[in-house]
Amino acid sequence: MSPDIEQARAFFTACEAGLGWDACRAYCAPDATFLAQAAALAGVTTVQQYTEWMRDLLEVLTDGSYELKSFAADEERGNVCAYATFSGTHLAGGPMPPTGKATTTDYVYVMQFEGGRIVHMTKIWNSGYALRELGWA
Repeated sequence: MSPDIEQARAFFTACEAGLGWDACRAYCAPDATFLAQAAALAGVTTVQQYTEWMRDLLEVLTDGSYELKSFAADEERGNVCAYATFSGTHLAGGPMPPTGKATTTDYVYVMQFEGGRIVHMTKIWNSGYALRELGWA
């Protein structure tokens, strides 16, 4: 199935802005699954949970932003990959009082499409590195 790169781009932009599931649901199947081999995301198994996690993260890393490095569709396999670098500083709330420490961390989303909607997303990310930079680990 052919992925919809504009759907993927709109989803990515809303998710990375911390707009949560309300803004992201239009681009996803209602039961879209999520996978990441990252300790910080243990227990997050749906795209809905992940978009809410991103919303909450940006309430803690209030200057959070990303730089998109690559965005590509794989027509044969029905997915879109986004590679970006996230930067943010722990300035409010969170798992401990603000540390004032910052992270700059690379990540990749692989968004799998069926019927014009994201049905699964994998995040490739070294959460341990980012958490150490923030002073959380």
